[in-house]
Amino acid sequence: MTSVETRQTKARKDSPAPASTGIISARSLALDAGNYDLKFWDGTGNPKAIRSIRFQLPQGRDAVRYSDHSPLIELPDGTRYHFGTQAYKYRRQQQTVVENKIDLARLHLYACIESDKAAEDICQFSLNLHVSTPEPARNQDVLRAQLMGIHEFKRNGVPFRITVERVEVEREGIGSYTYAQRLGLIPDMGYTIVVDIGGGTWISRLVDAEGDVIDENVMDRGGAYELATAISFDKRLTNGLGTTADPALIMDGFKTGHNYADTGLTWELWLNEYLEPWFKGIFQTVKAQYTPFMARVTRFLVTGGSSHLIAERLAGRKLFAVMPEPQFANVRGLYPIPEGLQLCMTTK
Repeated sequence: MTSVETRQTKARKDSPAPASTGIISARSLALDAGNYDLKFWDGTGNPKAIRSIRFQLPQGRDAVRYSDHSPLIELPDGTRYHFGTQAYKYRRQQQTVVENKIDLARLHLYACIESDKAAEDICQFSLNLHVSTPEPARNQDVLRAQLMGIHEFKRNGVPFRITVERVEVEREGIGSYTYAQRLGLIPDMGYTIVVDIGGGTWISRLVDAEGDVIDENVMDRGGAYELATAISFDKRLTNGLGTTADPALIMDGFKTGHNYADTGLTWELWLNEYLEPWFKGIFQTVKAQYTPFMARVTRFLVTGGSSHLIAERLAGRKLFAVMPEPQFANVRGLYPIPEGLQLCMTTK
């Protein structure tokens, strides 16, 4: 019997009231497991995000401080992973952006399930899971195999036992499109090109007025990490550092005034030298892909966690709409508001 099972048995035996066991019939949660952030939302308040990096702790290493924003996950075999910005405090962090996210689906799920504050001993509940991925035909069987069934783990020291009862796989990009419809950003007529620019990848979908995907293009690379990598080799940055630059820290800097951590160094004055060709490369590829349909396109919908980098360039252009809070557009759109009983997970 595992330690988690022992705790669970003790909770059932010693707890006089069901409420103390943390048993819940079902939960709803939306999860967009991006290359830069793990975004999740329970349908109330605002979505939350965890930086998508982690450190696997050796058995003899104590963890630094953990929190809901930077959780510590422990598996039944004792393996521990520290997610989020606290992972920067260890050496040799693992970055999702350079890995295959499909293989990390289970760990990402554990990182984003918060405990029930009323639970005293164990969090136990069933879960309906709704997953989106760029290529469902390729990934849906692997995702279902990883996510269906019973999962036991600890998050920030709290034991969990969850049962994933349903996993439905959707095509990525439709979540942002659905949310844009709710906001009135999609015209009633014509075609919409959804351009989702993420941390590691970018994706485009051509969608008609009925919501059918007519054509699509999934770029395995080319997201903000590619831009950050190009900047990381610039001597104006490396000479100031006296060493090589970490693209992950540059990606962080894209959201904090283009500063490199707390060094005082910035690439803001010469960012455009790299941003312009990166921006043009994406949209030239999009236009070439959908040339036969361009006459019927009535909206370019730009979304994704890295779209803020080009928002100013698109301001005032009639055909273009940039999603408000683009980082969370997908997680909001995929959450099934009418039903409220699905967990949506995006793997780009």
